[in-house]
Amino acid sequence: MGVDLDNRIQRAVELFMQGYGCCQSVVCAFSDLYGLDEEMALRISAGFGGGVGRMRMMCGTCSALVILAGLEKGQTRGEDREGKAACYQLVRQLLETFRQRNGSINCAELLRMGGVNAETNTSQPDERNAEYYRVRPCARKVESAARVFAEYLSNQNK
Repeated sequence: MGVDLDNRIQRAVELFMQGYGCCQSVVCAFSDLYGLDEEMALRISAGFGGGVGRMRMMCGTCSALVILAGLEKGQTRGEDREGKAACYQLVRQLLETFRQRNGSINCAELLRMGGVNAETNTSQPDERNAEYYRVRPCARKVESAARVFAEYLSNQNK
C-alpha cells in the first residue's frame, strides 16, 4: 500500500486519539480526495459517532465507509439507477470486508466483543482519558475501517 494511504490510516487513528469521533476520524482522513475541507468533513460526520448519536447502532467507522462510498460513487441524478446501484454495491463491499475482519458492523456488538459494556441511555459522550482508550476497541476499528477504504482505493489505482 502506498505511503500516502498508510499516512491516511495513521491520520484517522491520530484524529480519534485527539478526541474526534470514530466516523469523523475516518471521513476526515480521506475527505480532501473529494474536495471536502476538513471542517465540513468533521461536521457532516459528527452525528454518526457512538453507533449514530450514541445509540449503539451501526458503528461510526462503518458509517464513515458509507459516507466515503457516497463521495466515491454516489449518483447525482435522481433517475440514475445504475449509479445508485454502483454506490450500493460499493457500500456492501466495504461493510462486508469490515464485518469479516471485525465480526460485526454494529457498535454495541463490537463493544461487547471488546469487553466493554455497550449500554447507554444518554447522549453524553464518555470522557476521553487513558482508561477509555485502554479498554475500548474503537481506535482499532478506526484503523480497520481506514485500512478497508485505503485498500479499496489502492485496488482502483492498479
